[in-house]
Amino acid sequence: MFSFLQKITQSPYLPKPRTVILVSLLTLLTLSLAMIASASVPFALSKGLPAMTFFWSQFTYIIVAMVAGFMMYKIPLKLYFNFPLVMLAWLMVVLLLMLTLAFGDVINGSQRWLNFGVFNFQTAEFAKLLMVLVISDYVVRRSAEVRASILMGWRLIIWYLPIVGLILWQPDYGSVAVIVATASIILFVSGVPLQHYLSLVAAVFIPALVFGLLASDYRKERLMSFWDPFDDIQDTDYQLARSLIAFGRGEIDGVGYGNSVQKLSHLPEAHTDFILAVTGEELGFLGVAFVLLLEALIVISIMCISYTALKRRQLRLSYMVFGFGVVIFGQVLINAGMNMGILPTKGLTLPFYSFGGSSMLMAMMMIAMILRADKDSDRIYEQTKNRDY
Repeated sequence: MFSFLQKITQSPYLPKPRTVILVSLLTLLTLSLAMIASASVPFALSKGLPAMTFFWSQFTYIIVAMVAGFMMYKIPLKLYFNFPLVMLAWLMVVLLLMLTLAFGDVINGSQRWLNFGVFNFQTAEFAKLLMVLVISDYVVRRSAEVRASILMGWRLIIWYLPIVGLILWQPDYGSVAVIVATASIILFVSGVPLQHYLSLVAAVFIPALVFGLLASDYRKERLMSFWDPFDDIQDTDYQLARSLIAFGRGEIDGVGYGNSVQKLSHLPEAHTDFILAVTGEELGFLGVAFVLLLEALIVISIMCISYTALKRRQLRLSYMVFGFGVVIFGQVLINAGMNMGILPTKGLTLPFYSFGGSSMLMAMMMIAMILRADKDSDRIYEQTKNRDY
């Protein structure tokens, strides 16, 4: 992995990672708007809304996210790891999660969204960004403890337990999986002994996963529908079966833009979590491969920036950028996997592609922070201030 990233970062024939990120991101956003315009029209009309409602909503989300990303890009890099500010942000997230459980809108059986009138905000998306900053700073400040034993990282429970517990209460298991997996991976790459890491996985994560699956009839139904997506096509397997039918109809080059059948009220809210399936139906394997290639280019470029910071011993920056890359990659993996029947269905968006304001906002802020880290890395290296970052 490291040799692959080294070849990319040192090659004089390849564009810089930030250039690849920006070009891939703009291409992905453009394609996203086109597919949301196609996939959302039947749903909008069924709700008595103008046909292009969701297209213009997504366009507005993108503009707002870009403005927020630009503002985040202008924030001095040192403030990303300023302990009082991180603590204040953490307290704000905990408060917002509590308000979500008290006053949030219940949509499809989950209470994940705070209604601010003109938009709904999903606090769990902001928690993903914040907890990457928390764990990135922690593994540097407590590096000796972390490398000695994962059990020495008990202080992380104080940071993670309230956040994870409140998100589980909503419930939003997909976001919890992304947050916990990201922390676990950063702990591993920061030097946690392998035997301790595997012991934790065996003693905590696997039992928690089994308990989570078996403790709820709803999750058991989802697991069963994942194993056989066509045994109850009118009930528990409805979404997954329709998604697979969409991919099957699309074949190699698709049925043509705008010609999807599954979006005609067969695949519920096709412009959100299952927009990749509509892409597969209308643009075929080639269209899906192109979308996933753009996502992969973004993630690989992020990892190149992280690797460059790591070589310069800018550990906080490296772990932060790496963590954001893991979050984006994890959501791509889960969303694409559930669309294709490789993983059980979960309510996670495809970054920069699915309809959604909160996810677009947080993903764009992550990209802005990555680009700022890339911009300042040279200056920090020249000023020999690597240890401060």
